[in-house]
Amino acid sequence: MLWGTEESSSYGQADMTDADSDSSPSSSPSRDMALSPENPLFNKYEIGKLLGCGAFAKVYHGRDVSTGQSVAVKVIHKSRLKNKVNLMNNIVREISIMSRLSHRHVVKIFEVLATKRKIYIVMEYLKGGELFSRVSKGRFSEDLGREYFHQLISAVSFCHRRGVYHRDLKLENMLLDENGVLKVSDFGLSALKDQVRADGLLHTLCGTPAYVAPEILAKKGYDGAKVDVWMCGVILFVLTAGYLPFNDHNLMNMYRKIYKGEFRCPKWMSPDLRRFIARLLDTNPARRITIDEIKEDPWFKIGFSDTASEYLPAESQDDEKKSFESQDLNAFDIISFSHGLNLSAMFDETHSATEDVDRLTAEDSPEGVIRKVEAAASANDADLWVRRTKGYGVELEGQNSNFVASLEVFLLTDRLVVVEVKRISGDAEAFSDLWRDKIRPVLQVSGNH
Repeated sequence: MLWGTEESSSYGQADMTDADSDSSPSSSPSRDMALSPENPLFNKYEIGKLLGCGAFAKVYHGRDVSTGQSVAVKVIHKSRLKNKVNLMNNIVREISIMSRLSHRHVVKIFEVLATKRKIYIVMEYLKGGELFSRVSKGRFSEDLGREYFHQLISAVSFCHRRGVYHRDLKLENMLLDENGVLKVSDFGLSALKDQVRADGLLHTLCGTPAYVAPEILAKKGYDGAKVDVWMCGVILFVLTAGYLPFNDHNLMNMYRKIYKGEFRCPKWMSPDLRRFIARLLDTNPARRITIDEIKEDPWFKIGFSDTASEYLPAESQDDEKKSFESQDLNAFDIISFSHGLNLSAMFDETHSATEDVDRLTAEDSPEGVIRKVEAAASANDADLWVRRTKGYGVELEGQNSNFVASLEVFLLTDRLVVVEVKRISGDAEAFSDLWRDKIRPVLQVSGNH
């Protein structure tokens, strides 16, 4: 489907037909039982009323038994995802990305749990509902619209610096907490920097029709950051005008208007706001205003304080390059190394641990580990070729081509790394013997995962 899945739930994509849960441990669930306050999910979360449901998910209000904190629990039924590869990929992407984005204007994922039948995503509970519901009751004043736009740009700017492009920004994905603070949700269609092709552009057709950027319609590739800016422009227009800039009962007519940039600002908009929106909704992405230029615009700058950096992890404040393209690990990544919580295992009931994968921790730098692997391979009796790959990774190949394996190094702390090696093909015994006897011992192992 070209434009993704529309749904009434504000917490992203997925689905279920019933409302069950599990009371057994995640590692060996014995049966699924009805969700209820008397039957806590995994003995951790009391489940309350249904908040919303969409094509592939139901979202419930929950309460953390130990702290009393309110949470939102999205329930995904695996059976509904069979033969829906794109949808499964979207859900995995959403979980992975949102769990790594720590910002006051991005919905937070606390935990992901799974049983044989279902996946449970425990998220921040946002009592204020969708921003769409508020603006549907009437347009905002310029001051109020600017206040929410400040929060949106703060979140989008943070995501872009972390190498994430949302690609489906719309009012239905803007949630509010009990204090009216905006939170961006639903990263199921988002993309990472390393997904761009050789031309430096993204090519996947995605988004919501009324918000889609003209360059996506052109099908010639697009810049993810520029697309997000366009969608932000549509959101600002709706907040301050009370209706969509591009709208038509005929979808093709609406796309034509988008492609040509045919919209008209209402008379009550100030000249500065009209000029600003025109820069956001410029059909030429090369001319379209950038996030940095947005922050310097006279209309936008009123009352704006760029505090986004205070929500960056400390290690990222000095080095913006520590994005998802780097090999740094956070707590969610470490947990995901467990076969019981590996996301692929959550969706694939046939997945199981394999002896062809090994992980270890080492007190070294990523570059130091790679050099030691290269040194071990150069030994006369190693019978091994080593080729560096992207980031801190190498490909290992037996000199008689009897096996091929990959090795990656992930930075855990300043002095500790996780090394993961996987056999890709070939003789399992030859690979295992060489790894165990020739390479693993030289990496200063300090523990296994």
